[in-house]
Amino acid sequence: MRWVDAVTGRNKRVTNNLDALFLVPSAAITLQTAAGFTPTGQGAVCYRSATGAAFAQTQDDMTALISDDPDAPAVEVSRDDFGFTWLVVNGDPDNLADLCTDLHAVNTSLEAQGFGSGLLCSMVTFTGPAERPVGLVYLFKGGTFYAFAPTGAHQRDNLTEISVRDHLAAELPMERDLQKWLALWNAPGL
Repeated sequence: MRWVDAVTGRNKRVTNNLDALFLVPSAAITLQTAAGFTPTGQGAVCYRSATGAAFAQTQDDMTALISDDPDAPAVEVSRDDFGFTWLVVNGDPDNLADLCTDLHAVNTSLEAQGFGSGLLCSMVTFTGPAERPVGLVYLFKGGTFYAFAPTGAHQRDNLTEISVRDHLAAELPMERDLQKWLALWNAPGL
């Protein structure tokens, strides 16, 4: 940051790097061997829906793009209690590369059609020791990842989250600011 930016209160805009989603399959191997976390095959993109025919058509096109193949994963769209829409992809746990490609396609489609400002995050879910779910979350606006490990009603396992961060720090751009680690209560798959 330049001193003029510091004085005027401006900060450098962070850009996303959607291609970082393609690093998740190799990071999953690290999580599995180092900490016992296995992929569930489920991933999701969270976004704020827009009104109008253009958005509805874009959402329909994304769903069709993923589910048109005969061996395609199951795709569903749901809304959470906070008004966000989740496009959920249920694929093969042994083929995380295809899941990440599908999530990348959804993000790219929304961004290309002018709905990028509504993107919140993408998430790939894992099951940890004792069958506890853990979400590896990609923040669209920050271009970074963090872990979310819910343990019950509005409770989370911070130790597990930090452990995942430490295991993946060399493989993924991990979010350093813990205040940006959003709690995704009742997210699909968690």
